Amino acid sequence: MPLSKDNCAWAEHVALHGRIDLFRVEQERVAALDATQVPIRRARVTTARLDEAANRSPVDRGGELAQDVKDVLVMNSGKPRRPDVTTVEIIGGPEALEVGLGSYDARWAEVYLYHRRRILDALAAVDVDIEHIGSTSVPGLAAKPIVDIVVAVADITAEEDYLDGLLAAGYELRVREPGHRLVRTPTRDVHVHVYERGDAAVHEYLLFRDHLRTNADDRVLYESVKRALLSQQWNDMNDYADAKSDVILAIKTRARAARQ
Repeated sequence: MPLSKDNCAWAEHVALHGRIDLFRVEQERVAALDATQVPIRRARVTTARLDEAANRSPVDRGGELAQDVKDVLVMNSGKPRRPDVTTVEIIGGPEALEVGLGSYDARWAEVYLYHRRRILDALAAVDVDIEHIGSTSVPGLAAKPIVDIVVAVADITAEEDYLDGLLAAGYELRVREPGHRLVRTPTRDVHVHVYERGDAAVHEYLLFRDHLRTNADDRVLYESVKRALLSQQWNDMNDYADAKSDVILAIKTRARAARQ
């Protein structure tokens, strides 16, 4: 996005006044411009870069901070930073399913809260939404002892904003595919699914979770199907997940009907 005359003036204002409240200034700037030109989005990720720029000398700040501001505008434009991947990459290849169902364990909620804080700390400069999903998020439901977490980010293609931080925090990349990244703990007992905010997959996860939390009949049904499937041998965990598709679809259909 080229810097307009108004945007350059904004960069000059930042250069002269040092550290600022980015969101406040962006609100004021958008109010003076066509509000459709630069949609207001939460952008905590940019404040650290402006802090760094503000510590430069006035001579250095002009051109370099203009580039920082240009990058800020791109991040807040509502457009992907780059095209997303078009293929499925599974790091490490297929893995056999080697864990069985266990009775619901209240400690799973504690594991989620621990990793929620760990993720928030790792992505302190990024605006994310985090939810506990999957069977371990449903009290009373038997589950494999793998805690699933979904993280919603502003732009799935901007891996430098979130993936680098997650890897630095000790998670390992397992899947990179269109619209989705999966990282997990080295012990494979926590899976962190990353999607773009507003992705339908996030809504589907929460729809399924919330319905199972309140509907005992479907909770029992889902558990019975999982037990039947786990009586078989699965050389690829993804095949097991696919085998649950029919019952999950049926339950989500009832969940939608219940919300009407």
